[in-house]
Amino acid sequence: MLNVNFDKINNLLPNVSEELDAIVKTSLADLIALGTDRILVPNITLHETIDRLEIKSEIIHPVNSTLSEIVKKKHKNAILFGSKYTMESNYIQSLFSSENIEILTPSKEEMDFIDYVRKQVYQKLETEELINKFNKVVAKYAEENAVVIACTELSVALSKQGENVFDMARIQIEYALN
Repeated sequence: MLNVNFDKINNLLPNVSEELDAIVKTSLADLIALGTDRILVPNITLHETIDRLEIKSEIIHPVNSTLSEIVKKKHKNAILFGSKYTMESNYIQSLFSSENIEILTPSKEEMDFIDYVRKQVYQKLETEELINKFNKVVAKYAEENAVVIACTELSVALSKQGENVFDMARIQIEYALN
């Protein structure tokens, strides 16, 4: 385990930058120097940067692990819940489309709400009412679709794991343990 100043990293996300690349490369090199052969990075957005870097160790990838689980369950599309950036960017969509799975997004209002929940959890300002409302939105979409939780803070807010709910952070941890 390596303790890294996440506030410094978080302030650079989601944008690509040489500064972010340098921090990530240095941190991963420090882990590898400790004799680590498998690495788990618990931030979904950061994997877009990690994918661009040449890392000589196994990265337990939350997107690929989740994609594998969705393919096993034979879903053809999935609703993406994450940061506003994640829901609007092509990163996850392009990885999923390689397996012929279409990524759908919630309505604009729900995307704003989901991003608000994420920010409240990160700042430790979430309320029980907010968490309940978030979980109702998840449940609504999970009735008929795969729902992908693509944000660590939203994993914290998620209270129920249903058959159609794919929580990237939990899936990544399960892959690491197995």
